[in-house]
Amino acid sequence: MRNRYLDLLRAAAIVRVIVYHLFGWSWLSIVMPAMGVMFALAGSLTAASLEKRPAGRVVTSRLRRLLPPLWLLGLVAVPVMIYLGWAREEDGEHPFTPWKLAFWILPLGDPPGSELGIDAWEPLWYIRAYVWFVLLSPVLWFAWKRMGPACWLLVIAPIAAIVLLDRTGFGLPEAADVVMWDFVTYAACWLMGFAHRDGRLRRLSPATVVLLAVVLGAAALQYQNGHQGEDAWDLNDVSESQSLYSLAFVLLALRWQPGMGWLARIRPLDRAVTLLNARAVTVYLWHNLAIAAIWPVLTFLAFDDLGRLEKPVTLGVTFALTAVAVVLFGWAEDLGARRRPRWWPDTATAPAVSAAPAEPAPPAPAVTGATPAGWPEVGRDGEPYAGGAPVGRDGEPYAGRPPAGAGRTGLPLTGWRIGSQRSRREAKRDEDNLIPTWWAPKD
Repeated sequence: MRNRYLDLLRAAAIVRVIVYHLFGWSWLSIVMPAMGVMFALAGSLTAASLEKRPAGRVVTSRLRRLLPPLWLLGLVAVPVMIYLGWAREEDGEHPFTPWKLAFWILPLGDPPGSELGIDAWEPLWYIRAYVWFVLLSPVLWFAWKRMGPACWLLVIAPIAAIVLLDRTGFGLPEAADVVMWDFVTYAACWLMGFAHRDGRLRRLSPATVVLLAVVLGAAALQYQNGHQGEDAWDLNDVSESQSLYSLAFVLLALRWQPGMGWLARIRPLDRAVTLLNARAVTVYLWHNLAIAAIWPVLTFLAFDDLGRLEKPVTLGVTFALTAVAVVLFGWAEDLGARRRPRWWPDTATAPAVSAAPAEPAPPAPAVTGATPAGWPEVGRDGEPYAGGAPVGRDGEPYAGRPPAGAGRTGLPLTGWRIGSQRSRREAKRDEDNLIPTWWAPKD
């Protein structure tokens, strides 16, 4: 059985990412900090696997499910970027360096790409961050279980690390610096997934959770108010605000699990949720290219004078083009999960897990234990049926990392993470872009 509440959360986060990348509405980062939610869900799912199987098998299984879709994107994007002159670029973020193509195979660093192909590689920060969390999860999970009640210190540690980094101005070489900052920005959410899995979060009183969420959320907005950039209330531009606000949101989202029987009665929504979870990685990897292709497609169809219909039409075309990518490339997720490849996943209604009881669940044993109420059991491949594949900033959600080429030491907060970021609209109308999106209508 599937946990449909977690399915719904992940599907909502994916849709929020797509809409944010398309329209660039900064307020969406406050309505739902999607990246924090996705890291928290992935952390909970990874902890579920670590409870039941050896760490080595868990890591290889997580990577096996993630990497084939990335490799397929690389097989398409990298030759095109090279053919269109990546090696001749002089002012791009990623000068052509053959050995760095290895990051398209195992993204310990950001997979590189040309300026022309920015829509293909820019969102891959999430894949790189996810890989690092997976590799470090056996150690984090071991420490979490051994520390007992003191495990909450692990949640506080990334926030303390951000404060220390800000106070000291400590920085690493560029490629390592973005890895470090993404880790400390979202580590608290990943660890909160651990707390959700082993029942510790549910054992916190409702009053405590609400109070913590209010304090963290208020602190995030207060910090954002004092460190606003060009897009004043976009939390994705400021690591400190993003970390605190994401943690506050995740506390509330994972502490309670409502009944989900209503979802099965709304068949189109139910099937959409199932589809987004079954093809989450594919949707994340290809939706940015779908956005880039909107205006060339509309212009080809002689349907580019939209007037007031521009936003709904472009959103619909984005979903349609992303669906085409799902058909063409989604089968790679089936290969990674060792399933029979399918052009379109089965979206038949899955049995829903009943809502969790109101009373706190008993503590889980140190290594293995009973599955918390509302959490699905594992399937034949040993993977929990907890909502499908892991997913995935851009558009531009640089959620918690400075843009490439910017260091930390000696630069003001409003300069190195905020001031140098260019808007999605500007990027889309660049006449040198890989996909000719300069056909987009001007404001």
